Amino acid sequence: HLLVDCRPQFYISDMIKIMKGNLARQMFLLHPELKKELWGGHLWNPSYCAVTVSDRSREQVLAYIEGQKEKSR
Repeated sequence: HLLVDCRPQFYISDMIKIMKGNLARQMFLLHPELKKELWGGHLWNPSYCAVTVSDRSREQVLAYIEGQKEKSR
């Protein structure tokens, strides 16, 4: 989960594509064996979910994200 603050003129789909691409490149450089172990050599599924958040609900969303981190441990 990510909480991203961006200007309205940026396309969310472009931001997601850039983030996924950069992270995949870094992961494959650090762990080249991953590409052989993954189906089709792809690290990410092309789908994503984007939701807008108001200033009023920002703290609730941050608490949810932190709670998800705890669940994964």
